[in-house]
Amino acid sequence: MENKTKNTILITGGAGFIGSNLTEYFLDLGYKVVCLDNFSTGHRHNLKDFLNNPDFKLIEGDIRNLNDCNLAVEGADYVLHQAALGSVPRSIKDPITTNDVNVSGFLNMLTAARDAKVKRFVYAASSSTYGDSQGLPKVEDVIGKPLSPYAITKYVNELYAEIFSKTYGLETIGLRYFNVFGRKQDPNGAYAAVIPKFVKQFMNHESPVINGDGNYSRDFTYINNVIQMNELAMTSQNPEAINSVYNTAYGDRNTLNDLVKYLKEYLSEFDPKIKDVSVIYGENRAGDIPHSLASIEKAKNMLGYNPKYSLQEGLKEAVGWYWNNLK
Repeated sequence: MENKTKNTILITGGAGFIGSNLTEYFLDLGYKVVCLDNFSTGHRHNLKDFLNNPDFKLIEGDIRNLNDCNLAVEGADYVLHQAALGSVPRSIKDPITTNDVNVSGFLNMLTAARDAKVKRFVYAASSSTYGDSQGLPKVEDVIGKPLSPYAITKYVNELYAEIFSKTYGLETIGLRYFNVFGRKQDPNGAYAAVIPKFVKQFMNHESPVINGDGNYSRDFTYINNVIQMNELAMTSQNPEAINSVYNTAYGDRNTLNDLVKYLKEYLSEFDPKIKDVSVIYGENRAGDIPHSLASIEKAKNMLGYNPKYSLQEGLKEAVGWYWNNLK
């Protein structure tokens, strides 16, 4: 076993929701962590607990700047690349910036990682890559055509990673995230994810708006499952597991109506009035996939993945965190 205290992990987007949770986890394990972030969507308050940790280093920079990438990756053993502009609607409104960050920035990071001879490059891929593929559950080697600029950028990431593996020998693993949620996920802003947004609205006794009739379904994935997958991808000694992509999910699906039911139930334990808050149904959203469900067999077989948190178990923890931190 390698001596973890000697290993340095670069986490791009380390001030974001997933990145800051990864930062906390790996610092607690005894790794050194470098965070690269430009704070366009990440938050300084997500890093406040680490700033005085001698094993933590913050580099304020942009993955669109190759010099920043080279500086950040210097001395790193591993890269966990989380930096991206998320959100399908944002990419539809502004495809150029989404492409600049998610494609050009990704290519910069791959190049910097290659030149620094890092051991492995693990990156956030996306379930949006499945596009118009109809089959359920989603299996890694069967995808459709992308339905948004965002989905295109995340598929291009996979193509670039594969080329860097084959051409330069850089070990890469892509993690196709499925609707990740949990502590530190931002409830504010035009492109807030559905769970923190709905939690905040219910806490304020405001009616959340569901796009469509609420029967669209998602494989909601708690942050602890995602942390487990990143660790397995980073440390796996199985040579057959490298240079591939994996669904990162729980392997179950719930409708948005299910989600609202659970949220009201768990939040009403803190505030009984939330049970009476109604829901508004609106139009379906452009670029949305009706149903999403991951097969996690490949991750189980190749990486030993064993997700511990269902939607309900994750929501109970997340709701408690939001109640204590949004009040």
